[in-house]
Amino acid sequence: MKEQKRYVGIHKDINGGMTDTGKIIRDAWVFGLLPEDETCEGWLAAGIEKLWHQVQDEWARYGFRVGNLPPELQERFYRIQEEAVQRAREAGWDPELGDED
Repeated sequence: MKEQKRYVGIHKDINGGMTDTGKIIRDAWVFGLLPEDETCEGWLAAGIEKLWHQVQDEWARYGFRVGNLPPELQERFYRIQEEAVQRAREAGWDPELGDED
């Protein structure tokens, strides 16, 4: 039986964690679905998918808009995003470059 692939964790992910999976994890931190020190390292795809559904349910409550979040969630969202961008840039991520660059 083939061993299932496990996620490397947001801090070891490509592009400094600026990936779809990284976004799911950061949003889970925003909504308190995961503690901010949970990187999801070692998780199977099914666990990430379950988390994605939970995150989607939370975003649906706010019309999928940051501006609709209560002030404390907006503040957490922006703080987490700013920290993520800084960490990703330090890891060599350049938001100006596309996937093909």
